[in-house]
Parts: sequence; structure tokens; C-alpha cells
Amino acid sequence: MSMIDNFEKMLAAGQDSALLRYSLGTAYQKAGEPERALDHLASAVEQDPGYSAAWKIYGKLLVEVERLDEAISAFETGISVADEKGDVQAAKEMRVFLKRANKAKIA
Repeated sequence: MSMIDNFEKMLAAGQDSALLRYSLGTAYQKAGEPERALDHLASAVEQDPGYSAAWKIYGKLLVEVERLDEAISAFETGISVADEKGDVQAAKEMRVFLKRANKAKIA
């Protein structure tokens, strides 16, 4: 049984959480299923708006599928969240990704 199957089984059993959704999102991303990944990552940040790691992956994936306006918004929110939590590394990374997303939007 795959990791995705295990996570889906947990979700079906009612163990929904931001961490589970983040885990599902990253697993689907690695499996090459960005739309399914985005659904779970959106749910992760909805359940826990302070989850800076989820904002980072969510924004990166939105860039991958060329949803740049949404990506920029996700990075801006994620940076704000990371700054509030003192999550310096995540904020720094998202600032770089935000810059790239803005450049891609202009190009």
C-alpha cells in the first residue's frame, strides 16, 4: 500500500487535519498530480492559516500550474504568517519565490 493510500485511508476514517492534508498534498505533488495536491494543500492552509510550510509548498505548486495570481497571494500570506511566527527560513524562501512569481507574471 502506498503512502497516498495510507493517508487517504486516514482521511476517510475522519482523521482530517492540516498536517494530514499537507502530507497528502506533498505526496500527490511527488506523484505528479498537481491538481489533487493543490486541493489538499488548500485545505491544509484553510484548516491552519498559520502553517507556513504549507503556504510555501502551496505557492510553489500554484506557480508550477501557472496560476500566478493565486501563487503571489499564497506567498504574501505565507510570508506574513512566517514573519509572525519567527519562521525566518520559510519567510526568506517565500520572498525568493514571490520575486520569481512576480517576474514570471510580467514576462
